[in-house]
Amino acid sequence: MEQQRDQWATKIGLILAMAGNAVGLGNFVRFPTQVAQNGGGAFMVPYFIALFFLGIPVMWIEWVAGRYGGKYGHGTLGPTYYLMARESVKPRSALWWGVISGMLAFSLTLLLNSYYLHLIGWSAAYSWFSITGAYFGKNTGDFFVQYLSNHTEVMFFWGITVILLAIAVGQGVSKGIERWVKIMMPLLYVFAIIMVGYIFVLGSPVDPNWSTIDGFKFIWSPNWAYLKEHFAAVMLAATGQIFFTLSLGMGIIQNYASYLGPKDDVALSGIATVSLNEFAEVVLGGSIAIPLATAYAPKIVPPDVLAKGKTEVLSWIGHKFGLGFSYTSLPNAFVSMGDAGRIFGALWFLLLWFAGFTSAIAMYNYVVALLEEDLGIKRKVGTWVTFIIYLIAGLPVIYISGYMDQVDAWVSFQLTLLALFDIIVAVYLFKPDNFWKELHEGAWMKVPEWYKPIILYIAPILLLIPLFGMAKSLIGTTLEWPARIAIIIMWALGFIESYYSIKKKYGEELEKNEVIIKV
Repeated sequence: MEQQRDQWATKIGLILAMAGNAVGLGNFVRFPTQVAQNGGGAFMVPYFIALFFLGIPVMWIEWVAGRYGGKYGHGTLGPTYYLMARESVKPRSALWWGVISGMLAFSLTLLLNSYYLHLIGWSAAYSWFSITGAYFGKNTGDFFVQYLSNHTEVMFFWGITVILLAIAVGQGVSKGIERWVKIMMPLLYVFAIIMVGYIFVLGSPVDPNWSTIDGFKFIWSPNWAYLKEHFAAVMLAATGQIFFTLSLGMGIIQNYASYLGPKDDVALSGIATVSLNEFAEVVLGGSIAIPLATAYAPKIVPPDVLAKGKTEVLSWIGHKFGLGFSYTSLPNAFVSMGDAGRIFGALWFLLLWFAGFTSAIAMYNYVVALLEEDLGIKRKVGTWVTFIIYLIAGLPVIYISGYMDQVDAWVSFQLTLLALFDIIVAVYLFKPDNFWKELHEGAWMKVPEWYKPIILYIAPILLLIPLFGMAKSLIGTTLEWPARIAIIIMWALGFIESYYSIKKKYGEELEKNEVIIKV
């Protein structure tokens, strides 16, 4: 078993890397899209419920699991959850908990990054379009559709992003990832704060009946009627967004936390990660795209839809352009600035590129760590093997219409499913008392005792509600065959890899069906 693993050089480097992992296009692109598609204020109610009762507890669980796996030299979910499940069941039974968890994490990371890397590529493209003024004087919705139909252009900006990711991850944790995020994360917050300041004073640039303030009202006015009518769908969307934005239910947090020392804090670090992310998402991300989309709706939306009111208008934009919501609304603000908008637009979309890049580094590193630690492939070789994998996985996004949004819908479901496995394995099978002790090992804060029943009882129930509520419609109607085939292939690959990695390292334990290796 490998004993020497790279570790974080500094505490601030770890926190920024974790925040960079969490803060990404989910904050500035996916969050406003979900808000627009799910009734604005109707979405925010289950969003904050999910944050408090699911996001924070699962964040602690994944930090604990990651540090625990790191003690055995593991940074991937399959072997880690095998080890944790051994505390309650025999190794042969624990094997299947590890295999299924590893399969879910492996497939989820590949499925998510198959389209997430394209969103980062879009940001790089729009930075270029801004500086050249390519979308100035044009309908921003039509321009976005035309860009997506230019496959050569899409592949060019996507390819640059994936190559740079390979270079960053290939340099390792302390010399590569940590160095990059120390530069990118502070810049991200500075750019976003400037942008929010501009939007607050923008007012009504097109029509006095459509202002940025109306966008803020749409977000922060609870829409109880909409929530009652679409409860299961909105709850799943909110839960999926919490997990997506915090990078939970992916195996990514566990991977980063595995590079901690056995006495490094996880309790306060987990809360710090959540706080930095939520500031970026709710305060910054929520204050940019939706207010702008509202103010410029008369230029984007057909008159018949415009007459139905703001909820219908923003829902139309959200469903019409999907994850392209921000790329159809934001350019209008830069056009309104005149020539200065070219510079400001280029900086803003560069920010989005930064945000996406810091998150993608974590997902990219998970696959590289899996190849390195589970299959014995050297990091530099594994980096380029991962590059080829993502190149192949990303092709359907370009050439199959609707594929991206279908896979994104499935990702929300599978994030929630893997979070449920987090609780079952890393709390119940690991044993609640063991989990609580691990959480406070080297902790810089005491987690309140009343969070115990939230983790043990409330969180699993809140996870099961949207899973049961949406499983049938998602599998039966939302997913078309290209997306279904991709999911099945990723599950099969994940199952084989996780089974092999556990059998390879713990074959003797499994043969005797008794615990032999213990740290």
